[in-house]
Amino acid sequence: MAKFVAVTESVKNLSELDERFGLRRSEDASFFNEWQDDLPELSEAEQRSLHTLRRRLLYHRADGELLEGAVTLLVASPLLELAGFYDPPFKMRAEAAIELTIEDGDETLRGRIDVLIMQSRLWILVLESKKTTISTRSALPQVLAYMLANQLSQPTFGMLTNGDDVLFIKLSRQPDTICDLSRAFSLYTLPSEAQATLQILKRLGQTALQSPT
Repeated sequence: MAKFVAVTESVKNLSELDERFGLRRSEDASFFNEWQDDLPELSEAEQRSLHTLRRRLLYHRADGELLEGAVTLLVASPLLELAGFYDPPFKMRAEAAIELTIEDGDETLRGRIDVLIMQSRLWILVLESKKTTISTRSALPQVLAYMLANQLSQPTFGMLTNGDDVLFIKLSRQPDTICDLSRAFSLYTLPSEAQATLQILKRLGQTALQSPT
């Protein structure tokens, strides 16, 4: 009988994902070009909303680190709303449960995704928010494990944020299980980084709508 183990307890680094699921980083520079190419322009209203988002982030961040709930309220949720992920045809699920079975069947990983955005049956965005004291890259193995639970053939896009920084991820299982990362975007440091983050989110939404379901 398979035993159930929390993702956070079982997956500690990228080497374990490689060993268990054959996941590797892509060496093809064009594999994850969605975070760089054909980014949509932002309206003046969207830019004003981003200014408000960043002003609130800096105001609350001045008192010290932000806990996960505050990161979701101040950063993640406003960005998803501005990107249109709360409106049709997208669906949002909070605290979505996932299960991922190891190939030998002896262990099943369980966890909960902070926010899952779907279009029809296609996973668009797996979002994980962390405390500002936790680096985005340290949570990468956990988020990739969640993304591996998607058994569909289309690529999955992920976003990871600790409030200060944002990191985007692309994972594909066809024909091989490969992933790649964007550079880190610092919302805390530069206003232009917030604008780029929203542009990428909107681009991923456009990509999803163009993908076959």
